[in-house]
Amino acid sequence: MAVDAQDTQEVRAEAKWVRVSPRKARLVAEHIRGRSVPEARTILAFTQRAAAREIEKVLRSAVSNAESNHDLVGDELVVSAAYVDEGPTIKRWRARARGRVARIRKRTCHITVKLAPSPEESRPARRSPAAPKKPKKEKEATA
Repeated sequence: MAVDAQDTQEVRAEAKWVRVSPRKARLVAEHIRGRSVPEARTILAFTQRAAAREIEKVLRSAVSNAESNHDLVGDELVVSAAYVDEGPTIKRWRARARGRVARIRKRTCHITVKLAPSPEESRPARRSPAAPKKPKKEKEATA
């Protein structure tokens, strides 16, 4: 858990050494950034990329952390940050013609999802409709 200067609670979950290229995983992470948890789950469920399954697992873990450790309601949270960092690259070799080899790079990534309470809760309360409104100033016509 990271606490900002504004005293907002932020919950995070991380998956490390995931066998997906970070470039491919970033494409999926961009879709859920700034969205509510139910909306992000729906987007990930209908995304056909393999990285969506991994990011969905991390999102599910972050929601579980929020519910069990911080007494927050999972459906009222917003994905405040979702980013993918590059992990170590596994290097393999493949035989080529005339006794040569070609390097195969199996890239890994670290996926991080941060959740925060919805900003609607922190907004100031609206003015009641019964409260009197200030009259608008009418423009004076100069002749």
